[in-house]
Amino acid sequence: MLSFLGNVIWWLIGGAFMALGWLFAGCIFAISIVGLPWARSAFVIAGFSLLPFGRTLVRRDMVTGRPDIGTSGWGLVGNVIWFVFAGWWLALGHILSALGCFITIIGIPWGWQHLKLAAATLAPIGMTVVTVDQAERLHGVRTGR
Repeated sequence: MLSFLGNVIWWLIGGAFMALGWLFAGCIFAISIVGLPWARSAFVIAGFSLLPFGRTLVRRDMVTGRPDIGTSGWGLVGNVIWFVFAGWWLALGHILSALGCFITIIGIPWGWQHLKLAAATLAPIGMTVVTVDQAERLHGVRTGR
């Protein structure tokens, strides 16, 4: 219930606007066939940007248990290209939204979420969205907890 309430407030204080930014970036990349891998990542993060509370971003190879092109060196190259063409302005939007949230004490959790998404704009290739419970189980299995 708290995740739902957090997400509703999130939509009102910049989440819906930033999700549209991610969708726009994905559509721009999808127009060129070459940009489809970047578009896929943008659409995954757009969905996360709509409903971030109760979910988190993790590397895709942590979920699948095997590396893929997005989690390899090619993913790093893809993330650099992403940042040059779309990442910096999405990061700027999230940082400005975070500053707006930080003006009030109540807005601090939403501001932190914007900063997490700003970090995701640096390297969205090779990331996927899971619930917080799934992330804890994945982390526990990987570390032997």
